[in-house]
Amino acid sequence: MHLIQELERTRDETLKCFSLNRGDLARTYAPGKWSVGYILHHLSDSETVFFDRIRRVLSEPRQVLWVMDQDAWARGLDYSRVPLDISRRVYESVRNAIIYYAGVHYERSGHLEFVHSVDGVRTLRDEFDKVAAHNEHHLSQVRLALGRPAA
Repeated sequence: MHLIQELERTRDETLKCFSLNRGDLARTYAPGKWSVGYILHHLSDSETVFFDRIRRVLSEPRQVLWVMDQDAWARGLDYSRVPLDISRRVYESVRNAIIYYAGVHYERSGHLEFVHSVDGVRTLRDEFDKVAAHNEHHLSQVRLALGRPAA
Protein backbone atom coordinates (compact mmCIF):
# COMPACT_ATOMS: atom_id res chain seq x y z
CA MET A 1 0.00 0.00 0.00
CA HIS A 2 1.36 3.41 -1.00
CA LEU A 3 0.39 5.00 2.33
CA ILE A 4 2.45 2.47 4.30
CA GLN A 5 5.45 3.12 2.06
CA GLU A 6 5.08 6.87 2.60
CA LEU A 7 4.72 6.47 6.38
CA GLU A 8 7.86 4.33 6.45
CA ARG A 9 9.81 6.67 4.18
CA THR A 10 8.97 9.78 6.17
CA ARG A 11 9.65 7.91 9.42
CA ASP A 12 13.10 6.85 8.26
CA GLU A 13 14.04 10.32 6.99
CA THR A 14 12.76 11.95 10.17
CA LEU A 15 14.65 9.55 12.43
CA LYS A 16 17.91 10.45 10.64
CA CYS A 17 17.26 14.11 11.45
CA PHE A 18 17.27 13.41 15.17
CA SER A 19 21.00 12.60 14.81
CA LEU A 20 21.94 15.96 13.29
CA ASN A 21 24.61 18.01 15.03
CA ARG A 22 23.72 20.91 17.33
CA GLY A 23 24.40 23.52 14.66
CA ASP A 24 22.09 21.89 12.14
CA LEU A 25 19.38 21.39 14.76
CA ALA A 26 19.47 25.15 15.44
CA ARG A 27 18.99 26.13 11.79
CA THR A 28 15.68 27.53 10.56
CA TYR A 29 14.12 27.50 7.11
CA ALA A 30 13.20 31.22 7.33
CA PRO A 31 13.66 34.10 9.76
CA GLY A 32 11.40 33.79 12.80
CA LYS A 33 10.45 30.18 12.07
CA TRP A 34 11.01 27.11 14.23
CA SER A 35 14.43 25.50 14.32
CA VAL A 36 14.97 21.99 12.99
CA GLY A 37 15.04 20.78 16.61
CA TYR A 38 11.68 22.39 17.36
CA ILE A 39 10.22 20.86 14.20
CA LEU A 40 11.37 17.42 15.40
CA HIS A 41 9.73 17.94 18.80
CA HIS A 42 6.58 19.09 17.01
CA LEU A 43 6.56 16.00 14.79
CA SER A 44 6.83 13.81 17.87
CA ASP A 45 3.95 15.58 19.58
CA SER A 46 1.85 15.60 16.42
CA GLU A 47 2.27 11.85 16.07
CA THR A 48 0.82 11.39 19.56
CA VAL A 49 -2.17 13.59 18.66
CA PHE A 50 -2.77 11.75 15.38
CA PHE A 51 -2.43 8.38 17.12
CA ASP A 52 -4.91 9.41 19.80
CA ARG A 53 -7.39 10.51 17.14
CA ILE A 54 -6.96 7.25 15.21
CA ARG A 55 -7.61 5.14 18.31
CA ARG A 56 -10.58 7.29 19.33
CA VAL A 57 -12.17 7.00 15.89
CA LEU A 58 -11.72 3.23 15.94
CA SER A 59 -13.14 2.95 19.45
CA GLU A 60 -15.69 5.76 19.64
CA PRO A 61 -16.52 7.02 16.13
CA ARG A 62 -18.24 10.30 15.35
CA GLN A 63 -17.05 12.28 18.35
CA VAL A 64 -15.62 15.81 18.28
CA LEU A 65 -11.82 15.88 18.39
CA TRP A 66 -10.07 19.16 19.06
CA VAL A 67 -7.45 20.92 17.01
CA MET A 68 -3.89 21.03 18.36
CA ASP A 69 -2.46 24.49 19.09
CA GLN A 70 1.11 23.76 18.05
CA ASP A 71 2.54 27.00 19.42
CA ALA A 72 0.91 26.40 22.81
CA TRP A 73 2.41 22.91 22.87
CA ALA A 74 5.87 24.27 22.03
CA ARG A 75 5.62 26.84 24.85
CA GLY A 76 3.84 24.68 27.40
CA LEU A 77 6.10 21.68 26.89
CA ASP A 78 9.15 23.96 26.66
CA TYR A 79 10.73 22.51 23.53
CA SER A 80 13.97 24.35 24.32
CA ARG A 81 14.51 22.08 27.34
CA VAL A 82 13.10 18.70 26.30
CA PRO A 83 15.85 16.20 25.49
CA LEU A 84 15.64 15.42 21.78
CA ASP A 85 16.18 11.73 22.47
CA ILE A 86 12.87 11.57 24.35
CA SER A 87 11.03 13.02 21.36
CA ARG A 88 12.89 10.65 19.02
CA ARG A 89 11.80 7.59 20.99
CA VAL A 90 8.19 8.80 21.22
CA TYR A 91 8.10 9.61 17.49
CA GLU A 92 9.53 6.23 16.48
CA SER A 93 7.28 4.11 18.68
CA VAL A 94 4.09 6.01 17.89
CA ARG A 95 4.83 6.09 14.15
CA ASN A 96 5.37 2.33 14.18
CA ALA A 97 1.99 1.91 15.89
CA ILE A 98 0.34 4.19 13.31
CA ILE A 99 1.86 2.10 10.52
CA TYR A 100 0.41 -1.02 12.12
CA TYR A 101 -3.07 0.50 12.46
CA ALA A 102 -2.94 1.89 8.91
CA GLY A 103 -2.16 -1.59 7.58
CA VAL A 104 -5.09 -3.09 9.45
CA HIS A 105 -7.70 -0.32 9.26
CA TYR A 106 -7.06 2.02 6.30
CA GLU A 107 -9.23 0.01 3.92
CA ARG A 108 -11.41 -1.87 6.41
CA SER A 109 -12.37 1.02 8.69
CA GLY A 110 -11.28 4.09 6.74
CA HIS A 111 -14.90 5.22 6.32
CA LEU A 112 -15.36 5.81 10.07
CA GLU A 113 -15.99 9.47 10.81
CA PHE A 114 -15.12 12.01 13.45
CA VAL A 115 -15.75 15.72 13.74
CA HIS A 116 -12.62 17.86 13.75
CA SER A 117 -13.17 21.02 15.76
CA VAL A 118 -11.93 23.21 12.89
CA ASP A 119 -12.20 21.14 9.69
CA GLY A 120 -15.56 19.49 10.35
CA VAL A 121 -16.40 15.91 9.40
CA ARG A 122 -13.37 13.82 8.50
CA THR A 123 -12.74 10.11 8.10
CA LEU A 124 -10.18 7.77 9.56
CA ARG A 125 -8.70 7.45 6.07
CA ASP A 126 -8.33 11.26 5.97
CA GLU A 127 -6.44 11.16 9.25
CA PHE A 128 -4.04 8.43 8.12
CA ASP A 129 -3.35 10.43 4.95
CA LYS A 130 -2.79 13.56 7.04
CA VAL A 131 -0.10 11.83 9.12
CA ALA A 132 2.04 11.23 6.03
CA ALA A 133 1.34 14.64 4.45
CA HIS A 134 2.04 16.50 7.70
CA ASN A 135 5.36 14.72 8.17
CA GLU A 136 6.39 15.41 4.56
CA HIS A 137 5.44 19.08 4.94
CA HIS A 138 7.79 19.46 7.89
CA LEU A 139 10.54 17.41 6.27
CA SER A 140 10.48 19.89 3.39
CA GLN A 141 11.07 22.67 5.93
CA VAL A 142 13.97 20.72 7.43
CA ARG A 143 15.50 20.15 3.99
CA LEU A 144 15.18 23.86 3.25
CA ALA A 145 16.82 24.77 6.58
CA LEU A 146 19.69 22.39 5.84
CA GLY A 147 20.06 23.54 2.23
CA ARG A 148 19.19 20.09 0.89
CA PRO A 149 17.21 19.34 -2.26
CA ALA A 150 13.62 18.15 -2.03
CA ALA A 151 13.10 14.40 -1.82
